Amino acid sequence: MEPYYRPLTLVGILLIASGLILVLLPLIARYLPSLERLPWIIVWVYRSNGFYFATSPLLIIISFISLLLNLLGRGR
Repeated sequence: MEPYYRPLTLVGILLIASGLILVLLPLIARYLPSLERLPWIIVWVYRSNGFYFATSPLLIIISFISLLLNLLGRGR
């Protein structure tokens, strides 16, 4: 009997969930000031005159490395 889900489906669901969290991160940062206590490499929050910008430098670094590996892999 095959499993109910396939591993790629599970990865897709995890990516969608992490994307939703990142989209909602500025709203979360506005209402949870304790978010700034996390290490800067996990979550970085910029606040200025009611403007909130929150991102994850670690996720940006992982995405950049993935992009580089993908581009270098296609060149062969």
